Amino acid sequence: MNGPAVHVDTASPVPPYEQIRAQLAALITTGRMPEGERLPTVRQLAADLGLAAGTVARAYRELEAASLIRTRRGAGTRVAPLPAPTQTPDPAKLAELALRFVTEARGLGADGETVQRAVRDALDE
Repeated sequence: MNGPAVHVDTASPVPPYEQIRAQLAALITTGRMPEGERLPTVRQLAADLGLAAGTVARAYRELEAASLIRTRRGAGTRVAPLPAPTQTPDPAKLAELALRFVTEARGLGADGETVQRAVRDALDE
């Protein structure tokens, strides 16, 4: 993984595996981690972050279930091709993502206006 690093805030109410999953998912879906890029091994990322290997393994399992990464024996874990965009996003999934973002942002102490501004800024990028 040559791109941006993953960070875990141990003081956050969001579990570490979810922080890892969310950060990697965002890097992948925005193209900052391109298709085929190799991710560190579970053990390596766990050691880098000072976490148990099971924590990173859970994040990787969830990313694999979402078809964002693929793990192949001998080839390691790599970013999978992104699925073709659907015409209409699933409202339930959007609501889930929004809730996750708001929960994490509020955990950082952000108020509603700050959260909305962050979303607008991200959309403008």
